[in-house]
Amino acid sequence: MLQSVLNHIDTQRDSLVDLQRKLVAIPALGPANGGPGEKAKADFLIDYLRGIGITDITEYNAPDEQAEAGYRPNLVARIPGTDTSRTLWIIGHIDIVPAGDLSLWDSDPFELRLDGDVMYGRGVEDDHCGFVPTIMLAKSLIETGTTPPMNLGIMMVADEETSSRHGLGFLVEKHPELFGENDLFVVPDMGSPDSTQIEIAEKSSMWVKVTVIGRQCHASTPLEGVNSLVAAAAFITSVYDLYDEFPDSDDLFEPSVSTFEPTKKEANVPNINTIPGKDVFYIDCRVLPQYELDDVFAVIRAIGEDVEDEYGVRCEFEKVQADQAAPATSMDAEVVTRLQAAIGRVYGVEGMPVGVGGGTVAAFLRRMGRDAVVWSTMDGNAHQPNEHARISHQLGDAKVYAEMLFGE
Repeated sequence: MLQSVLNHIDTQRDSLVDLQRKLVAIPALGPANGGPGEKAKADFLIDYLRGIGITDITEYNAPDEQAEAGYRPNLVARIPGTDTSRTLWIIGHIDIVPAGDLSLWDSDPFELRLDGDVMYGRGVEDDHCGFVPTIMLAKSLIETGTTPPMNLGIMMVADEETSSRHGLGFLVEKHPELFGENDLFVVPDMGSPDSTQIEIAEKSSMWVKVTVIGRQCHASTPLEGVNSLVAAAAFITSVYDLYDEFPDSDDLFEPSVSTFEPTKKEANVPNINTIPGKDVFYIDCRVLPQYELDDVFAVIRAIGEDVEDEYGVRCEFEKVQADQAAPATSMDAEVVTRLQAAIGRVYGVEGMPVGVGGGTVAAFLRRMGRDAVVWSTMDGNAHQPNEHARISHQLGDAKVYAEMLFGE
């Protein structure tokens, strides 16, 4: 049975390209990115899934007054297995990011361009790779008349590119019954060209806004003011003290240590001959899971107190966002070992568990006690001009999911 499914996937190149072409032509931009939402693409996908013979399709709409339809659609489709008590879930997202500067694209971002094995267009990787291979697998199961040992679940969620409040976060909160304790969860939203990276853990992340307030004056009379820029510069260089305060390393991650980097700097005065009285900058913190973000924030405030004492300024602090890391998925979890075996059988390489500094929607699942992995075969050019994906990767990943369904 499995071999017939794998052979059938090999015949799906034209179907995959045709589906990608139609998806690229339907930009699904959320309201925060200047779009109407995902309804048009979701409606198309429902019709497509029905057209290939999938009958178990449910739409879970998250209310959102900013969306043109008044809601954000989340689609859940299943192919029943012999054992209907558990499901292999492949979870992708429908929304995309804007195309950006069109002059940087070699072709229309919303018209698929094909160059041999490579497809170009906004969304072909991020995140059509999250559900197109699974749809090709579902199509092959149906067309070969094959019933898998467990259910195959296709979850296509909204709002991943902004907050996920109307996407997977909504489903986890409002419909936890979807996520069975014995189910397997794969989120194909990052990966590597060689198929080896299996993300099982994430660092905590925090963005801190620091406002340094001095006293503005004419540059020719500096003693009449308090130079906020000088104080902010001293603060920025002191941010690197955080590396010494939180020195642990973990080889699961690359880089293996927590990172603390000053990033954005807002403009202060518009002219050269004024000493600024207010400066604002930001710190990006990616912190190993064993550390509490509140402790990191406390050290940042302590650095600010030293700067206040030395430079006569006042510092204000704001957490722009803070996400404490979810528990890691065990290296020995069934979803990891099944995926490793499947990668080996399809691609002939060893899948290696890794941790990452960025956040993914897998965190929602891990926080509810579900083992989840983030994996895909991709070149890794999300959000870039000339976004592209390989047909061979997506057909290969469809085979990996087939091996996971049927293998041990």
